[in-house]
Amino acid sequence: MTARELIEFWTTRLTAEHHRLGDSETDRPITPVTGRLVQTVGTLYLYEFKLPPDRSVIIDTPVSIVPDDGMEPTEGYVLSHRDGVALVQTFDAVGSAIANATIVPDRGSFLMAAVERFAQMLSQPDSYRLGPADRLAHVFEASSGSEPWSSSSAVLTTMWSEDPALRQQKIAATAIELIRTNKRILLVSPDHEAADAISGVIAKAMKAGGLVYKTWVSRYEMTLTHHASGLPIHELGFEAQMHQFYAKSRADKAALRRKYERFRELTPILAYKGHKQKDLDEVRLLEWRLLTQFSDLQAKSQEARATLEAYETLPLLRRLTMQAVGKNVESLHQYLALYEGQMAALRKELEIAKARIDELVPEAAVPKDMRPEFEDLKEEIVRLGGTKKIRELLAAEEDTNRQAFIQNRRLVVTTADRVLGDPLFSRVRFDVLIAENAPWISPHALLGAAGLVRERIVLTGDQRDISTAGVWKSVQTAGSQR
Repeated sequence: MTARELIEFWTTRLTAEHHRLGDSETDRPITPVTGRLVQTVGTLYLYEFKLPPDRSVIIDTPVSIVPDDGMEPTEGYVLSHRDGVALVQTFDAVGSAIANATIVPDRGSFLMAAVERFAQMLSQPDSYRLGPADRLAHVFEASSGSEPWSSSSAVLTTMWSEDPALRQQKIAATAIELIRTNKRILLVSPDHEAADAISGVIAKAMKAGGLVYKTWVSRYEMTLTHHASGLPIHELGFEAQMHQFYAKSRADKAALRRKYERFRELTPILAYKGHKQKDLDEVRLLEWRLLTQFSDLQAKSQEARATLEAYETLPLLRRLTMQAVGKNVESLHQYLALYEGQMAALRKELEIAKARIDELVPEAAVPKDMRPEFEDLKEEIVRLGGTKKIRELLAAEEDTNRQAFIQNRRLVVTTADRVLGDPLFSRVRFDVLIAENAPWISPHALLGAAGLVRERIVLTGDQRDISTAGVWKSVQTAGSQR
């Protein structure tokens, strides 16, 4: 049997189950239920609901929560149902305490999502590689026999053990080895409690190995417990990691906006100060030239006065020489009058220049810390690509792209049913699939997860559970129909 044949079988079977839902109570509304808000992470909310004794819900089934107080209903997924208490992850808050609400299961939506995924796997061979899934089909067939079945090939590896702790340690060691070789891993568990537990074991092993587990491990759903293996695994939640990332991104964006606005505020101020400083420099240069001219005139005036005072005592030959060049008592008085007039004019110009300098000094003055601040901002703007690039960054809408974020996770831990029913997983691919406690995972859910991997499948569990759980027996039916 090939994976294609098995997918066709399960497509028919799930479609038939969807048609039979009308005759069952699976999707019948459950009322009344009471609940309370347990935890909030980002845009997700975890609610605890107490169901009537005669009703139950299937794990990973989509549900709608309809409060009776007029609030808008919300949708979510069932993460756990035990002892009449269901834990539901919702996308909107419906209050901290809920009384007499109605839960509407939508098993039909899950079945149709699974059928649609299988249809994509058959119609898009370039997007889904069924090579590893073919080996998985052989496992289902071989499991129907009485002899133990194992494999250690490059494509399919089984790790059967009766000791759960030993199995978990092997999974952790395998995951760390694959991460060190830069592989992207999808780890699926039968339920969310098991997914939380294995996440804690892997995180603890990574911490012991010197790896920052928060960087590598991502628990796709909200965790049902805060701690596992002594570590705060609620920090590994995909939504928590994404919320933290985008919160930091928004903070960085806000800081960048403040820097850019401050840069725009300082630019015209310093430009104005620069123009005023240029005017101040020109006026000071003019003042220096005027003072130089004034000093020269003073020197000439003093020389002329000294000459007049000593004129009568000068030797005759000296006086005759001076007269020959037009310097006599009369002309020296004329020179003095000319010098005084020129100096008076220079004094007026100097007064105007000094008044202008007094005006320009405070206008051109730059506060002590303003220019270093501007230079730092300018350096940051240049490093980020200039003002045009920054305007584009600030104008861009923030898109919490879940697909892009999950593609950056090295190890994603969830349940196989959630992988099959969540449209996000149809757009992401992994290198390795690790199925923890695989005998308790239904064949169609394992097939859906196997279609997302390119290289290798690792099955773990207690081989005795294959017959105990009995979830793989349906493959015998598929084989008999060939």
